[in-house]
Amino acid sequence: MRLEWPPWGYVVLATLLSLPVALFGAHLLAGRRDRRGHPRPVRTAYADVLIVAGTFPWLWMILTPGAASGVSLVPLRDLAELANGRFGTAFVQVVGNLLVFAALGALLPLRSPHFTRLWRVALLAAALSITVEALQYGLRLGRVSSIDDVLLNTVGAVLASLASRPWQAGPPPVGTGPQ
Repeated sequence: MRLEWPPWGYVVLATLLSLPVALFGAHLLAGRRDRRGHPRPVRTAYADVLIVAGTFPWLWMILTPGAASGVSLVPLRDLAELANGRFGTAFVQVVGNLLVFAALGALLPLRSPHFTRLWRVALLAAALSITVEALQYGLRLGRVSSIDDVLLNTVGAVLASLASRPWQAGPPPVGTGPQ
């Protein structure tokens, strides 16, 4: 994994340095929503900000120009190739793809009862992942657009949603308007 730090270390560092700013922004947003009578101001503000903060760095990495290009539409082909390659590379690729929409999968159901259904999280994650892969291809970034990336991104969002089940949003408190 040491080989992965040089190209992506600046993204990790920028993410860590921006986290306090994101948390402060969530605090300010929660106060604003509270003043406006939002039914769940703190929960929704932190979920909204952390979804962005937890997804943006992965999108930054994915949409950074690379050295290889192409399209891989045969499911599990790229994963099979990774399984036959170096463990460190396979680990970084698989875990990285599982984490792309993990923040979204974990926090969106906390924010909105509409997304407590796994199929909705999966559908949104798949649609977003297809969009990202299409951008990679359309912008000619020198990256491989792969159906396996879509599958892993979607599975990661669903697993994160399952992990956040105990804290997911229920109906709004009595006496509040629609969310």
